[in-house]
Amino acid sequence: MTHPLHSAIAAQLDRLLRDHRVVMFYDPRHEFAPFIAELDVVGTGRGDLPRACIHDTLTHLARFEGSWFSLKLALEPVVELDRPEPLLVYLPGVARDHTASVLMELDQGGACYEPQLRRLARRELRCKFTDGDIDGMLAPESLSYQDVVQLLRQEGGPQTSLVKLVLGEGPSETLIARWLATEAFDEALSDKQASPELYRLLQARLGLTLDPATPLPKARHQALRYVLVGEFRSDLTGAPPATLAVVPAPATKEERQRLRDLAAQLRGQHASRYAEIADGLEAELSLAQADIDPARLGRIDTFRFEERRLLDHAAQLLLAERCDEALQVVEARSRSFWVDHDLGRLAQWEVCRLIAELGRQIQRVRPLVARTTEDPRAWVEAYATSWFEADRAHRALEAWVAKMDEEPESALEQALGLVRRSHEALLEEMAHGFSRALAQAGWHVPGLLHQTQVFSERVDPVGGRVALFLVDALRFEMGADLLDQLEGCQELRLVPALAALPTITPVGMAALLPGASASFSVVEHKDKLAARIGDSVLPGQTERMKHLKALRPDAKDIDLGELLQGSVRSIEKRLAAARIVVVRSQSIDGLGEVDSGLLARQIMDTVVANVARAVRKLARIGIESFIVTADHGHQFSIRKDEDMTMDKPGGDTVDLHRRCWAGRGGQTPAAGLRVTSTELGYPSNLDFIFPKGLAVFRTGGDLAYHHGGISLQEAVVPVVSLRIPGLPKEPKALSAVTLEGCPPVLTNRTFGLRVVSADLLAQEPLAVRLVLLAEGQEVGRAGMALDAELDRATGTVKLPPRQAVSIGMMLTRDEFKRVRVVAQEPATDAILAQTDEIDVKLGM
Repeated sequence: MTHPLHSAIAAQLDRLLRDHRVVMFYDPRHEFAPFIAELDVVGTGRGDLPRACIHDTLTHLARFEGSWFSLKLALEPVVELDRPEPLLVYLPGVARDHTASVLMELDQGGACYEPQLRRLARRELRCKFTDGDIDGMLAPESLSYQDVVQLLRQEGGPQTSLVKLVLGEGPSETLIARWLATEAFDEALSDKQASPELYRLLQARLGLTLDPATPLPKARHQALRYVLVGEFRSDLTGAPPATLAVVPAPATKEERQRLRDLAAQLRGQHASRYAEIADGLEAELSLAQADIDPARLGRIDTFRFEERRLLDHAAQLLLAERCDEALQVVEARSRSFWVDHDLGRLAQWEVCRLIAELGRQIQRVRPLVARTTEDPRAWVEAYATSWFEADRAHRALEAWVAKMDEEPESALEQALGLVRRSHEALLEEMAHGFSRALAQAGWHVPGLLHQTQVFSERVDPVGGRVALFLVDALRFEMGADLLDQLEGCQELRLVPALAALPTITPVGMAALLPGASASFSVVEHKDKLAARIGDSVLPGQTERMKHLKALRPDAKDIDLGELLQGSVRSIEKRLAAARIVVVRSQSIDGLGEVDSGLLARQIMDTVVANVARAVRKLARIGIESFIVTADHGHQFSIRKDEDMTMDKPGGDTVDLHRRCWAGRGGQTPAAGLRVTSTELGYPSNLDFIFPKGLAVFRTGGDLAYHHGGISLQEAVVPVVSLRIPGLPKEPKALSAVTLEGCPPVLTNRTFGLRVVSADLLAQEPLAVRLVLLAEGQEVGRAGMALDAELDRATGTVKLPPRQAVSIGMMLTRDEFKRVRVVAQEPATDAILAQTDEIDVKLGM
């Protein structure tokens, strides 16, 4: 006997028999006796049990006829085998007993089949009918197996679904979503007189009752309002706005769930249309003006105003300095339809998160600063252990704000100003405390690595070739970022070193050269400060490199930009004879000194990333050991007002920087500390004056970026050491990804693309670093990711297998005319995918 219902049941039983061998078919209402009667018996098997073909399986067939003893005896010849032959036990009029069944062993060892006639019938009838009509077909209490067979045999005529003829195949909610999203089907629905069936479907699935005479456009509007308001209302705690009272509500839990599923389907499959619909209903019902506590909004942002209201709520929490609560709102609510489809909204939520992270770090560190002893070593160790995280959070926030295409919203702008002032206050407290501790300790800190010891204690002891990176103005917290980007390297370590004073480039860079540990001083040279090692005065880079090569003839130096732009082969040839390779970078200090701050903030992240790229590039030409350090750090905070500056001390001025005066005589400002060369260990007659806090001298240069002083941020420099043995010259990509949706021209700093892992066999997420490259240098990276984990410090995304992920890329440097999006393997920089060159035309 062949008909759809029989075939459906046979297919299920066939699968169960193949998987479990024994199937217990419970039929408490005797509904499936006709199915058993339809089976073709083909002889007998063990114990003279009849055999029947069920789909592709030949099975023994046993039937309960009132005696459990007789049935169990009849089954013994089959089930006593170690691997029973297929056996179907039909139990009419019997409901499964989970506790005391005579055949409990078979229940446990085999499979139990407990079908429901109406459920099976609905699934098969959906091939031709919609749920609205199916509800009517299955309504009679006396519905039987044969009734369902007859319903399935109907062809054409009034019982065939007219709605499906117009809207196509699919589940009921999919058909409804197609109709709700567009008016394109209305004419065909009217011509075929399918409106009554459609309205029955809406009533059956959603509980929405419509007058059969309602025109389709009006019905659509009523249905959309019912669906979206219903979802919003079900997700809201407390009483809904009064304007929603005119919209009916679903009566049952099932209808509410279908309604939510339908709203989600509209957002997922008809995104642009959904936005128009939701915005129209939001305006019609005055929802944006409704007095709704943001805490009452649920986890689904049905309407646009919800996302904006919640972001404003998070900003208000930040203004109240309730950073943990604000962060909870961000983590729970920053993802929604409205954010996921608008990188600008995602950027606003991200700045909110970064403000909260910085605020939380400030609240953690300030009490610790207040309790720190007068021992300067304790200050340095505390800063290098955890305090630096506040500065790292501050840099991440300022870099993000500098890269945004739009300014933070009003409330976020206020929160940003507040957290900047709080960070400034923390820096002031740190600077005063550390300078006081240094002065009381006589300007000497035993037990700490000094900058002049870095070459003798970190570079010279290395066997084999070593690369020494001298990165101007690399702060300690940036060294921590570099550590993250070099994760996986051997012997990876970050320690603090105390910079030579004053913390300016001519002093700090010279202090990192060979011989500095034995003889180092700061002297007057041609009306400026210069460093001296032994008899050599080193006022600039030329003299410093000459000194290096005189003491280490096997040393060579190269600029970081040149290193990144050159091919591996050309760099290998250029540095072939060098045991010590010095890599120089002045990007941070160069821009910080002359720029208003915006560009410097934008590129700082790329400098750290480019150092990591350069390390891996040198590893490919056989250099295994690396030291990365800096001449000094820097202060980079909110712009100083002129009333926060100090007048020049007068006297005989030799050199003047924002955070340091050098000379003889003059007056010591109340906000300053005077220290002699002798106290600093320099055999000269110079005096130095440093601000105690964050004040700056009246001189040229930017008011936000400065160095030269004695704060922790300026005077504690990172020393990163690591080894990378045996990195191949040409990294090979082991996996591949595809990049989709890149724009042909960049007109904004922020743009989106899609990335998907192309490995069909992958079972685990694939780590991919997504960067923007120009002339071998990183000029941007992934800043936002939807549906994937993003490490913002490295730009690394974990791609789920075979799933497209939307990425927001951030261009940080705009001096290049063309860039490429490159997907790299994080550990080796192997290229997994890349785009063609993309023109950069910002502001078009």
